[in-house]
Amino acid sequence: MIDLAAVSAIDVHVHAELSRAGHDPMPAELRAAAQRYFGTEGTLPTVDDVAAYYRERGLAAVVFTVDWELRSGIPPIPNEEVAEAAAANADVLIPFASVDPARTDAVERARALIRDHGVKGFKFHPNVQAFFPNDRSAYPLYEVIAEAGLPALFHTGHSGIGTGLKGGGGLLLKYSNPIYIDDVAADFPEMTIIAAHPSWPWTDETLSICLHKPNVYIDLSGWSPKYFPPQLVHAAG
Repeated sequence: MIDLAAVSAIDVHVHAELSRAGHDPMPAELRAAAQRYFGTEGTLPTVDDVAAYYRERGLAAVVFTVDWELRSGIPPIPNEEVAEAAAANADVLIPFASVDPARTDAVERARALIRDHGVKGFKFHPNVQAFFPNDRSAYPLYEVIAEAGLPALFHTGHSGIGTGLKGGGGLLLKYSNPIYIDDVAADFPEMTIIAAHPSWPWTDETLSICLHKPNVYIDLSGWSPKYFPPQLVHAAG
């Protein structure tokens, strides 16, 4: 369990990029483009690497993988591995799971991850999973999350994945417009929703949703503070 007095902050948005066995779940072309975009060539952390990094700095982290196997054809890092590694590093890690809403067994997977593996929330990446968050086909999965009293974290705004590739690597930015989260927040008012990143170029939409829907929050990961627009800085203050 995390000793809140022993950490200075909790990062609510950290990706495990490599499995313990060395499996990279991202297609090579997209991986290379993302690393160029973020300037992270050669750094693919496992869950254990994440734990060591944050422990050394007196921080804790929410950690997860992204399940988009139905589109990529590549299995994700297993949610079970993330949960197991987080349990072994419970002083600094909080495990979230990722289940593609398009999976026919998405509800069953989510229930098992909550019941048997103790995950504490769920991560969605609409760009790579190719769905609008307010698509009613995802609602049975949200119902499971809401019933368990867990948060749902959605990627919003621009995506570094596919940036610079021809056709953006086939990924569509429209799915990460945060306005679609507004429907989810209204339909699941008891479920905590986190809009990941400052949601550029739709920052104003996210700020409006957070002002209007008290169950929606913003995380500021993946974006240098020097690029925060004035309205975001004003809202945070």
